[in-house]
Amino acid sequence: MITSKQRAYLRGLANPIDPILHVGKDGIGENLIKQADDALTARELVKGTVLQNSPIDAREALDTLAHALDAEPVQTVGKRFVLYRANPDEPKIELPN
Repeated sequence: MITSKQRAYLRGLANPIDPILHVGKDGIGENLIKQADDALTARELVKGTVLQNSPIDAREALDTLAHALDAEPVQTVGKRFVLYRANPDEPKIELPN
């Protein structure tokens, strides 16, 4: 569990990055979960977007992916969301205390 201060720090880091996860008309399937897992392992902080033809909204996508990947939901704004999961082997982001 991350604190509100850590969440604010992660929101700041996520602001300039582009979305790499796109939830489309198929919703969240195995392929998207695998892609998100690989991205979180490599980057630790991932931004995603929910396309207009998606059957779910950004909050649902964020909650579903966070639960499936054992990640922390950071933020949802409009159709975009941000996920965080620390890499235990090679941490890239150092969170403030």
